Amino acid sequence: MEATELLKKVRQIEIKTRGLSNNIFAGEYHSAFKGRGMMFSEVREYQYGDDIRNIDWNVTARFNHPYIKMFEEERELTVMLMIDVSGSREFGTSFKFKKNVITEIAAVLAFSAIQNNDKIGVIFFSDRIEKFIPPKKGRKHILHIIRELITFTPEHRNTDLTEALKYLTNAIKKRCTTFVISDFIDDNFEHALKIANQKHDVVALKVYDQRETELPNIGLIKLKDAETGQYQWADTSNKAVRAAYSKWWRETSEATKALFMKCGVDHVAVRTDEDYVKALIALFKKRI
Repeated sequence: MEATELLKKVRQIEIKTRGLSNNIFAGEYHSAFKGRGMMFSEVREYQYGDDIRNIDWNVTARFNHPYIKMFEEERELTVMLMIDVSGSREFGTSFKFKKNVITEIAAVLAFSAIQNNDKIGVIFFSDRIEKFIPPKKGRKHILHIIRELITFTPEHRNTDLTEALKYLTNAIKKRCTTFVISDFIDDNFEHALKIANQKHDVVALKVYDQRETELPNIGLIKLKDAETGQYQWADTSNKAVRAAYSKWWRETSEATKALFMKCGVDHVAVRTDEDYVKALIALFKKRI
């Protein structure tokens, strides 16, 4: 991609996602993702109705008049974006590929984070860790992240959520809020997810395409697995074949949803042809 074209794309995404962050998500994000707790701010004279548990007895004794401690929320968070860059993100049948929606959602979350003075970092993963961008603050850092979201080319195409979650648990020492943005087409990652969510605040954002939920009736077609590269023929005119595929998708989706609930992970599903803004706001409000 040429530099001028890249800058244009970065600018387009910045304008759209920063606007969404400023106008829509600011309040919800702040309320939904809390800081580490409360920190001491100052003391002031006791007023009727104040909680007596906050009386500063040392200052009170010194001035022979009751004073209370004032606290404020310790807002600063570290936010990590875990971005699935496996081959399946390149699937898309509507106006956008899954990777385009993932890029926009990640950019919105990144701008929401820096607007609240939070640090933001990124882990790109396939069946291994492809790239790690350490958490930092600032617009320059966000634009670097957006450029990587647009241009990054992984070396591998398979998915290993267990490996990615283990890396998060081991690499990020302090508790952080982590958004895992993936289609979650993988198996046996329950234990790693549970461990990661015990140390960090993990939020799952599942991005999928409508065409992945059912096969169209268009006769004999050749399907390619985006991750393994293997081909398989399917007779989509066969009602039983279409029904079996739809059943597999429903059962897989329900199993993933049940897994998130079992592990205590907040989650939302975003379809590529639907408005991800509504899905994110619903997620934020559920956490308030």
